[in-house]
Amino acid sequence: MSDTRAHGHFVSRELERDGIVHRYQVFLPSRRAGGERPALIMFLHGSGERGDDNRKQVEVGLGPVVRSRLDELPAIVVFPQMHSNQADLERFGDTAFAILDAVQAEFGGDPQRVLLTGLSLGGYASFELALMQPDRFAAVVPICGGFDPPETQFVARRRALGGVSSHDEAARKLRGIPFWVFHGAKDDVVSVENSRQMVNALKRAGAEVRYTEFPEARHNSWDPAYATAELWPWLFAQRRL
Repeated sequence: MSDTRAHGHFVSRELERDGIVHRYQVFLPSRRAGGERPALIMFLHGSGERGDDNRKQVEVGLGPVVRSRLDELPAIVVFPQMHSNQADLERFGDTAFAILDAVQAEFGGDPQRVLLTGLSLGGYASFELALMQPDRFAAVVPICGGFDPPETQFVARRRALGGVSSHDEAARKLRGIPFWVFHGAKDDVVSVENSRQMVNALKRAGAEVRYTEFPEARHNSWDPAYATAELWPWLFAQRRL
């Protein structure tokens, strides 16, 4: 990284894949906060932030938190953006991993401390990307999401997710990754049962999993989740063995 790391700041990048340009933003921490090998977080946005403006995905969820801690956050943060007409998490996952590879090649970071978080659609994507590359992430923080096991006829999706066909199969594949799952009990967009079901499966599999359910929160449980003071030291302490 260059001397521009005196202060934390965002940069914009593009990646072309299969003839489609994918735009994304990267937060680069100050040298004082991040050191020479900072942790790397990938944030996956919700369905309302899809598009190609390379802006909406940093306006909800983790982006405002990063802006409030520009010179203190000790991590590189990657903000890919899913196109408006895209809802295929498998294909988006492939693109997100290509973006993550590009960020690591350009900016470095600690490969043993790659962290994943997302909200709503991105909460679902967090589980799916972790299944696609379970050895990649040191910890995963899904918020107001869940996991939908692929139906038998969706062969490509089942293959991409390691052949899993149930919550318990997914949990067994993910049990080596620490999870902290958040959801609002009054969520009227994504049922809290979706998170409860996956958390219970992870517990049955013997995974290290924390679960925080906000009794009064609706869908935007990402605000109290990212405001949870204990989350950040826990997250940055995680490391792949």
